[in-house]
Amino acid sequence: MSVLSYSGYRFPRDIIQRAVWMYLRFTLSVRDVEELLAERGITVTYETVRRLVLTFGSAIARGLRARRPKPHARWHLDEVFVRIGGKQMYLWRAVDAEGEVLDVLVQPKRDKRAAQKLMRKLLKKQGMTPDAWVTDKCPSYSAALRELHLNRAAHLQRKRANNRAESSHVPVRRRERKQQGFKSPGSAQLFLSIHAATYNTFTVPRHLVSARTHRLFRAEAFKTWRSAVGVAA
Repeated sequence: MSVLSYSGYRFPRDIIQRAVWMYLRFTLSVRDVEELLAERGITVTYETVRRLVLTFGSAIARGLRARRPKPHARWHLDEVFVRIGGKQMYLWRAVDAEGEVLDVLVQPKRDKRAAQKLMRKLLKKQGMTPDAWVTDKCPSYSAALRELHLNRAAHLQRKRANNRAESSHVPVRRRERKQQGFKSPGSAQLFLSIHAATYNTFTVPRHLVSARTHRLFRAEAFKTWRSAVGVAA
């Protein structure tokens, strides 16, 4: 895996990774990050923060994804309406049974072809076929599974069976409001892919573990992040 290079940039590596981390980890705007860094005596404009996220975000996300364990074999799929650049589009999303975001895909329609595109992308990226597909009752899923010959795995469509995928949209909705909507499908797809990798790394089910275990998980998340951005642990 190639190591990120920070040479040629005005700011040192630690400031760059701090700015990118704050923007991706929390529901902050680029102006919020600018102000938080200014409080620490670091003068960085919000446009610089935006450029740093665009420059380093994808590479960091690839590093984070490469360090994730193999996903659970039950995959939850869901789609939600989003408005991008004033147009109605759909965000298709896949998570596993443990809440790990497997992939996100921005598409203009909510049909069989869109469902197939998400499924093909999932199979290629994950390198495995799930034991079960969990979806809502949108007929596009059943049609896509049949056409791709994936219907030998269980397909669950019971009421509330897909709550895990639906709940996974919540962080994206928060970011969408903070950013006052996404400006284009391309920029939305790029940000959501980067955000998903960061979300997977740092989201720990705090209510399910003890405080001590939570601190251990959090320390491991920071170690993973530092490794992905090329900062010594």
